[in-house]
Amino acid sequence: MKIIIPMAGKGTRLHPHTLKTPKPFFPIVGKTILKRLLENLSKLIKIFSIDEIVFIVSSNNNNGNYNIEKNLIKLSNEIGVHPIIYYQEKPLGTADALLKAKNSLIGPIIIIYSDTLFYNNNFENELDSKLDNIIWTKKVNNPNIFGVVKCNSLGLITHFIEKPNDYISNLAIIGIYYFKNSTLLKKELEYILDNNIKNEQGEYQLTSALENMRKKGIKFFSKQVNEWMDFGCKKTIISSNSKILSIEYSKKENKLIHKKSIIKNSLIINPCYIDENTIIKNSIIGPYVSIGKYTKIINSNIKQSIILDNTEINSVILHYSMIGNYCYYIEKIKELNLGDYSTSR
Repeated sequence: MKIIIPMAGKGTRLHPHTLKTPKPFFPIVGKTILKRLLENLSKLIKIFSIDEIVFIVSSNNNNGNYNIEKNLIKLSNEIGVHPIIYYQEKPLGTADALLKAKNSLIGPIIIIYSDTLFYNNNFENELDSKLDNIIWTKKVNNPNIFGVVKCNSLGLITHFIEKPNDYISNLAIIGIYYFKNSTLLKKELEYILDNNIKNEQGEYQLTSALENMRKKGIKFFSKQVNEWMDFGCKKTIISSNSKILSIEYSKKENKLIHKKSIIKNSLIINPCYIDENTIIKNSIIGPYVSIGKYTKIINSNIKQSIILDNTEINSVILHYSMIGNYCYYIEKIKELNLGDYSTSR
């Protein structure tokens, strides 16, 4: 069995944060998204003796000096698997990206997108359940922005629909797939590209291939995860950061605040993550705030936000915000003269 991780997207919904850092390497509570994903898979890798992991990346690396290949090799070595890297020249959709790895589409495979994390207590048993194809899903409140599946009472998928305008199902496809025979998938991906079957955005989508396979009689079953965290845009990253902070804090409690951080005359409302050599003075931080290394925060009130490394923040109130590396954000002190019943915004 192989694990395939497509990660060739440009991360445009997360600009400007992905202009220099590829989205899978964006840090969440002290670890990159990709590192967290691979750690989640480590148990699976051991149980099924997986020794090969496949990455599909963009051949046009516009992220400055960020060495994607070097980081992928390092992360793979940490979990004891051999990395294979394929390249997608143009962002033509998930079906096109997966077909770049066609030499690895042999035998059983697991496909996992690099901007998703999941917690599922029964994942290994579901893979060992003798089902030929599994699509993992999660119930959502806004199915119109996701690919969704419709199932019968046994969990057999009866339809794949990409971002439906009308309500069909609230079971969102979260980006985790299992194929017992990936050669069948490869043939369908080739059919999609050979016949120029694109969506409205001009992309070749994996969902189209799955629906064609289903119509040909190939069975897919839906399995729901316990917890799903999406990192596609600012809103979902901040929400996922909050969930991870809650999970980590329940395990480690105050260990999320580095012993080399300096906190003076400040209130920390947990759960929060504060990395080493960060200075916090005369501030209220939290809940649900992650702060990187060598950052300085003074006279500020910050909650449910992410602040990265080497940044200085002074005299601000932040909520639901993301501040990158090497930022300098200081509000000017105002002089006010308000009379009775005045309002200032």
